[in-house]
Amino acid sequence: MLKTFAKACLVSATVSLFFTGCVQQLSSVTSSESSVVRNDKSVTQANDKAQITKKHIEIAQDLQVHVTNQKTLEGTINSLATQMMRNKKMDTSKPVLITSFVRLDNFKKTTEFGRIVSESMINEMSNRGFNIIEYRGQMAVSINEQGEYFITRNPYKLKDEIPNTYVVVGTYSRQYGRVMLNARVIDNITGRIISSARSTYLHNRRNDCILFKDCRPARTIKIIQEK
Repeated sequence: MLKTFAKACLVSATVSLFFTGCVQQLSSVTSSESSVVRNDKSVTQANDKAQITKKHIEIAQDLQVHVTNQKTLEGTINSLATQMMRNKKMDTSKPVLITSFVRLDNFKKTTEFGRIVSESMINEMSNRGFNIIEYRGQMAVSINEQGEYFITRNPYKLKDEIPNTYVVVGTYSRQYGRVMLNARVIDNITGRIISSARSTYLHNRRNDCILFKDCRPARTIKIIQEK
């Protein structure tokens, strides 16, 4: 029995030494590979690039959640104005002219929605210190029985020319449950884009015809006398 125990101890010791050697050898190989990886500049550069890209994606997701996606029209307009204000290329002393936001699929078509957005942008950007000009002012104040008027959309009553300005243009696109808006500030002499902004109005309506005032008329039924 003593001999059996001694043999068991010997086998156990042998196995232990074998695994210890394997672990040490594996550790040596792993350490060697880690050293090679650390010394390989291309691996380091690729890892740095991946981490930077990861951080940019995180920032973009945060921007989407807290800036570009808004649940009210007021918040959407505020987001557009704030984004354009943050652009350092924008010279606040230069006159800025704001036009009506138009449909993305037709630059010559707008709606009350597009006009509301542009009128609100005038307020937002003016309050942020931009030199907004009202180009729709007539050469004189017109008066009738209903009131007094100065702004007009009649081109024959406006000035022939406007000074060198920045022009704010914008488009909107109607999609299911939301409206996507894009705005740009353009130098009217060079055509260069000075600043841009994007925002999405999440109205979550199944049908946005009330918002755009283009709902179909209610279905009518003709009533006749039965014969």
